[in-house]
Amino acid sequence: MIHDQARYTREDEAVHEPLLSEKTEESVDASDASPLPDDLTRDSLTLPAPSEPEVARHYTRLSQMNWAIDSGPYPLGSCTMKYNPKFTEDVAADPNAAVHPDRSERSVQGSLELQYRLQEFLGDIGGMDAVTLQPPAGAAGELTGILVAKAYHEHHGNDRSEVVIPASAHGTNFATAATAGYDVVELPSGEDGRVDVEALEAAVGDDTAALMLTNPNTVGLFERDITEIADIVHDAGGLLYYDGANLNALLGRGRPGDMGFDVMHYNVHKTFATPHGGGGPGAGPVGVVDELAEFLPTPRVRKTEGDGGYERFEPDNTIGKVHGFAGNWLVLIKAYAYIARLGDEGLADAAAKAVLNANYLAERIDLDVPYGPFHHEFAATAGDRDAADVAKRMLDFGVHPPTTKWPEMVPEAMLTEPTEIEGKSSLDDLAEAFNLAYADTDEALSTSPNRTAAGRIDQVAAARSPRLSWQALDEE
Repeated sequence: MIHDQARYTREDEAVHEPLLSEKTEESVDASDASPLPDDLTRDSLTLPAPSEPEVARHYTRLSQMNWAIDSGPYPLGSCTMKYNPKFTEDVAADPNAAVHPDRSERSVQGSLELQYRLQEFLGDIGGMDAVTLQPPAGAAGELTGILVAKAYHEHHGNDRSEVVIPASAHGTNFATAATAGYDVVELPSGEDGRVDVEALEAAVGDDTAALMLTNPNTVGLFERDITEIADIVHDAGGLLYYDGANLNALLGRGRPGDMGFDVMHYNVHKTFATPHGGGGPGAGPVGVVDELAEFLPTPRVRKTEGDGGYERFEPDNTIGKVHGFAGNWLVLIKAYAYIARLGDEGLADAAAKAVLNANYLAERIDLDVPYGPFHHEFAATAGDRDAADVAKRMLDFGVHPPTTKWPEMVPEAMLTEPTEIEGKSSLDDLAEAFNLAYADTDEALSTSPNRTAAGRIDQVAAARSPRLSWQALDEE
C-alpha cells in the first residue's frame, strides 16, 4: 500500500523554520586590518549559536526536503538512477587512493595497475579492443568518441560531413555531432519503434561519418536488425557509434562490439553505480576497435615488457588530452570496485533483473504502454492527460515520478526505468502511485504536489531566472 510520505510538508517547514534564527547570536570580531578593499570587508560577523541537537535536526530536516535514491524508487527513464553501494565509497576513501597525479610512474604502480585492469574490464564488457578512462562524464565521452571517429576519417583521407542520428536518440547525441563540426541527419523511427532500415539505407552515403545509436533504444527496444544496420553503415564507409546510456540492460548478455559497433562510451554512473547528478565529477570512458585505438586520448596505461609493471603511453595518432591526467580517479575506483565485486555472474544478474523489473512494472500500471517487450525501461503514455501533471501528483504518494514528455515519439510520455535495485514490494508501491495519480481528478492533478516542501513552481522562470542565493526575498 502507498504509505504517508515521511517528510516535512510546507506547513511543517513554517513551524520549524525559526530553529536557528531564534537562538543566541555571537559576534565575531573581524576588524583586523585587511589587504582587501574596504567595500569587500566587514567589521563584524554575526553567527547563530545553536546546540548540537538543533544543528542535527536542522540538517536532517533539510535532507528530508530532497528525494534521493536512498529514500526510495527513482525511476527516471534513460537516466538510470541506481543505488550507489556504500562499500565503493569506502574503497575510494581509503588513504592509499589519495595519489597525487604528478607522482612518478615508479611510485604509483598500484594505481596504474587498477587503471589498466579497469580498461580491460570495460573492454571485455563492451567487446572493445582498447579503452580510455579520461572523459569526465557521459557527454564528454560522447564527444571524445566522435572526435576519435573524426580523426580516423581525416587520417585516412575520408571527406565525411554528416552524422546520422535516430529521432529517439538522446539530445546529447545531436549536440555532440554538431559540436564536433558535423551536420546532423535525423533518422525517423519505424512503426515498431526501432530503426527504419529502408530509411537508414536512404540516409547514409559518401558523406556519412557515423551512425550514433543506443541499443536497447530509448523506449527500451532491442534493435533486432543491428547486424544489418552495422553492415549498411560500414558498406557506406561510416562508423557505428554506441551510446552507452542503456548498457545496463546488456551486461554479461550482449556486447556492442559483437554487434558491429566501432566506438562506444560507458556511463559508469548508469551502469556501474558511481554517483549520478548534482554537478559533481563523473566518468565516461570510451572503448574502440583496433582500427581506432591509435586515435584515443593520451595517456593510456599498458603493461611494461619484462618486469610486469605498468606505464603511461601516448597513442600514435592521439587526439590529445580531453581531461587532466587519468580522468576522475576516485570515480573510476568506484566503478572498478563495483565490477570486481559483482563479477561476471553478478553483472549478468543485474541486467536480467533490470529487464524483469521494467516488464513487471509495465504490466502493473493502468497507463497504455506502446511497443514492447522491453529491456530495462519503457515509455508509457498519459494519453489525454498531461504527463507532467500526473508526475507531480505522484510526488504526493511518496515516490519519485519518471521522466516526462520524452521521447516525443510517445505522446505525453512517461519514460520509466526502475533498474535492478527495486524489489517486488517497491515496484508494487510505484505502480499504485502511477495508477492513483493517473485516475485522479483534474483539480487534484492541476494543483499537485501538496505534500512536498516546495509546491508547484514556475518552471520557465526557474530555468531562465534561477535564484542561486540562500537568502530570502525580504533579506535582499
